[in-house]
Amino acid sequence: MALKVALQMDPIGAVNIDADSTFRIALEAQQRGHSLFFYTPDRLAFVEGRVIARGSYIELRREKGNHVSYGEETQVDLADFDVVWLRQDPPFDMGYITTTHLLELLHPKTLVVNDPFWVRNFPEKLLVLRFPDLTPPTAIARDLATIREFKARHGDIILKPLYGNGGAGVFRLDENDRNLSSLYELFTSMSREPMIVQKFLPAVSKGDKRVILVDGEPVGAINRVPQAGETRSNMHVGGRPEKVGLTERDLEICRRIGPTLRDHGQIFVGIDVIGDWLTEINVTSPTGIQELERFDGTNAAARIWQVIEAKRAG
Repeated sequence: MALKVALQMDPIGAVNIDADSTFRIALEAQQRGHSLFFYTPDRLAFVEGRVIARGSYIELRREKGNHVSYGEETQVDLADFDVVWLRQDPPFDMGYITTTHLLELLHPKTLVVNDPFWVRNFPEKLLVLRFPDLTPPTAIARDLATIREFKARHGDIILKPLYGNGGAGVFRLDENDRNLSSLYELFTSMSREPMIVQKFLPAVSKGDKRVILVDGEPVGAINRVPQAGETRSNMHVGGRPEKVGLTERDLEICRRIGPTLRDHGQIFVGIDVIGDWLTEINVTSPTGIQELERFDGTNAAARIWQVIEAKRAG
């Protein structure tokens, strides 16, 4: 059954076709006979009872510098589509949140992936709080005294924005660091949001594992190793992806969180595991499926579409 698929994402012409997960998902859809309509989040609108978008039908190819062809720009009613992908990158700000409210008006008649209600209510750094025994010591706070007390207990900590992504604004403050007050002033001058603080995990030097789950089931993992002298392992900031297997602890974590993800319509999820500890559950725009396919031959994009096609056939 051919599906009409809309992609709400950042400009597709600018993506790295060898790394971008949305490109791989879209290419798989095209190869399965589904049509693709592309628009950016700023072209989404609600007008007199309809959720509409302005964009173009596209065709994709795995050809660097020539990977997308656009049809004429047109306006569509998203209720006419079978599937809408919510795939723009954070920041998870009010603009992002507004798109989830609008797409929620379509779902579930039009299947929005991932379910926008729960994307809004499952921010990556907050969803882990439901599983405190799986996570390192963590605090969510804006109050400096609370953060100081946490640092006094744990010594070596990671401080980062609550709604950031890609490793931006992540700082390690070890026992001898004297920059907490300055960083606090910087963060609070830029945002009214709390910060997230976690105990530093030395195991990150061996890598930050990205485990891919499809409909609550693990399909594989890649390891992301930080550059020398760098705490952050995100590939956006130079982390090196490498082949890795799933440990029994990884599978235990997936067994615990999988039902929550599946029951709340989170079809494509990437979790971050350092050593034995779950640090994030990424539901907004997880990545890593192209690296997984290169390392293990696991076609996670096909698994994702098998789940979606089954839901649409039902």
